[in-house]
Amino acid sequence: MTPEQIELVQTSWAEVQPIAKQAAELFYGRLFEIAPETKDLFKSDMEEQGKKLMRMISLAVAALNDLEKFVPSVQQLGVRHVGYGVEDDQYEPVGAALLWTLGKGLGDKFTPEVEEAWTVTYTTLADVMKEAAAKGAAT
Repeated sequence: MTPEQIELVQTSWAEVQPIAKQAAELFYGRLFEIAPETKDLFKSDMEEQGKKLMRMISLAVAALNDLEKFVPSVQQLGVRHVGYGVEDDQYEPVGAALLWTLGKGLGDKFTPEVEEAWTVTYTTLADVMKEAAAKGAAT
């Protein structure tokens, strides 16, 4: 990730935070629309789940300037996701739902550059999670 991409992600996330509850609702609505099989993975209250999602994204976005310190938390999240029944192929619709949600939330501010920065960010974090999940499952 370039410093410019980090700045774009952090700046755009600051725009989304005031509508975090609505963004979480949009995200899960879209995820369940494009990947209905993922709905069975969520057993808890969806409003609480949305809060957890927004907190995790906020932590990740804040940590982008020093990602190495945040990697262990992302790895632990990846391992926990195995226990929830998440499979590697489910990361793709999650990324698509995230980008779609950001597009809805940011409107005209969701430029191709912002979309690319978020794509790189999500792909980087998802890859760390998947790698940790694979190692965790192998042990």
